[in-house]
Amino acid sequence: MAWWRRKKDALERPEPGGKVSVPAGLWTKCDSCSEITYTEELVQNLRVCPVCGHHHVMPTDERIATTVDPGSWVEHHEQLCSGDPLEFTDSKRYKDRLVAATRKSGRNDAFVCGTGRIDGVEASLGFFAFEFMGGSMGSVVGEKVTLVFERALEQGIPALVFSASGGARMQEGILSLMQMAKTSAARAKLREAGLPYISVLLHPTTGGVAASFAFLGDLIIAEPRALIGFAGPRVIQQTIGQELPEGFQRSEFLLEHGMIDRIVSRLEMRDQIGLLLRLLGFGEDIPRANQTMTDGVIIRDDAGAS
Repeated sequence: MAWWRRKKDALERPEPGGKVSVPAGLWTKCDSCSEITYTEELVQNLRVCPVCGHHHVMPTDERIATTVDPGSWVEHHEQLCSGDPLEFTDSKRYKDRLVAATRKSGRNDAFVCGTGRIDGVEASLGFFAFEFMGGSMGSVVGEKVTLVFERALEQGIPALVFSASGGARMQEGILSLMQMAKTSAARAKLREAGLPYISVLLHPTTGGVAASFAFLGDLIIAEPRALIGFAGPRVIQQTIGQELPEGFQRSEFLLEHGMIDRIVSRLEMRDQIGLLLRLLGFGEDIPRANQTMTDGVIIRDDAGAS
């Protein structure tokens, strides 16, 4: 029988009232270029858009897994959780907000700290969990950041903090603002000991976090197009009554004006950090025992300054 005379079978139709739906989360639309990407492929690409390079929000567990060498991560102080010394209440009680944030994120607070190796180099590490109350810094976050620096000082290893925060946590009032001084003092002790601190700024890094330890790194790295600053651009524009420059408070603007040292794509972050740690004298390439560090300059005892 000729193909044009052949009867076509009727297409299968769903049962009356039935619906054909795509599973939620199967596809992800890029916030920058609107390209639709298979979510699994996006995750494999570290949540970087394969078309335009836009960096999507990355969950903390994924960031730790892609930054630290497999099997080397050891989390510390995960049991620390915030109290409510001020018995603060706005539209709802602070205690209730903490319970809801813990249930939603699976974490006790907005910061994860521990030790692990990056490209074989042991380091004291801290990661903001933006999924917990916008990564806001309260007493627990300040304590954990301080412990990152103190552990680096105790073990003689470099410190790294990956910051993504909306700033100080208003529900803890002055107690949250005190963390700016506390963390900065701990960071100063690390500098006095000649141990490096690399600060990695993610989107967004704002408020009291940006105004304290986030900008006190020996090296300050940022992801592309990250929003970085103290107050948001909308607040600044309303305050000064002027139009802000194009790209104001983005990584590229800060690099151009000397506020950060370099912009590194998430796809290259682990390799770049490993390289920087080795250039700072850590790892197998340069024996740490034969060198000291003064004001960020590595001095080899057996070969003079370098």
